[in-house]
Amino acid sequence: MSNSKKEKEKEDWMQRKWRPMMAVMYMVVCIFDFILFPIMFTIVQFWEVEAVNDAFRQWQPLTLIGAGLFHMAMGAVLGISAWSRGQEKIAGVAATPNAPAAPAAPLGLSMSPSMTPSVPTQSFAPAPMMPVSRSDTYTQPQTDYKGRKLVPDQEFPER
Repeated sequence: MSNSKKEKEKEDWMQRKWRPMMAVMYMVVCIFDFILFPIMFTIVQFWEVEAVNDAFRQWQPLTLIGAGLFHMAMGAVLGISAWSRGQEKIAGVAATPNAPAAPAAPLGLSMSPSMTPSVPTQSFAPAPMMPVSRSDTYTQPQTDYKGRKLVPDQEFPER
């Protein structure tokens, strides 16, 4: 048995299954809030006998109270977890979760361990700018695609 299979068996079931469980929980909440509860709410209204309750009321989905924050939060959790899981699979973390991930080879080329690129340090300084001399900037007039000058020569009236 390989090391990756042993490590996979050591994983807790909750660590492996939390993403599908979140998706199933969200699906169940949506089914109840948008399908089953509205139907049950309408049926229950037929059993009411008081004159005050004669008017039919519409079901107000509980998850839409508060501008639908529940759906936005669940969309963020499920979306980010699906994206991060895809990144884990690309990097090979799914096979060996405790091993450092090897950098992905560009264009599907394989790389030997001696060819792995060094990770550049992140710098927040702006890139250096090339010096521009004023004489180079204004030697030729700018033109459009037909060759016409963008700024025509103008004679300025004297005051």
